[in-house]
Amino acid sequence: MGRAWRFGDNINTDLVTPGRYNMTTNPTELAKVCFVEHRPEFAGKVGAGDFVVGGRNFGCGSSRETAVIALKASGIRAVLAKSFARIFYRNCMNCGLLAIELNTDAIADGDALEFDEQRMIVRNVTKNEEYAVAIPRPMLALAREGGVAELMRKSGFDALAGLFSGK
Repeated sequence: MGRAWRFGDNINTDLVTPGRYNMTTNPTELAKVCFVEHRPEFAGKVGAGDFVVGGRNFGCGSSRETAVIALKASGIRAVLAKSFARIFYRNCMNCGLLAIELNTDAIADGDALEFDEQRMIVRNVTKNEEYAVAIPRPMLALAREGGVAELMRKSGFDALAGLFSGK
């Protein structure tokens, strides 16, 4: 179970990791500056298993993977949003962070959430509600493995090819 960190529409990657901090790809250092200008309390209060909840077009802006690395290193379980910028969604797959599309209108800042992978639901414990989700099989597998590079390091190209061929 984790806390919902609520954000609005069009949250761009510069709000997640401002450009001046992108001189490193060190996950620990990036986690320290995650949302430093947009929600300064985030880095100090976020917990392992928490969820970032956005509106439409989450992750727009630059193609930097540092935003995804910072979120993952902060302990974020998944990013829930109505829609994602294409490059951010791809970077989530690359880095092994779940990006789950769903209508987030009913989720408030601070709500207690759980993701049940077996039932494919996000449960809002605070409001006693469940939201059905459809997550592509490759994204689930990549999140379990830690991302594309990690999967290839562990298992080689054939394992990655198998995710997308259905084998």
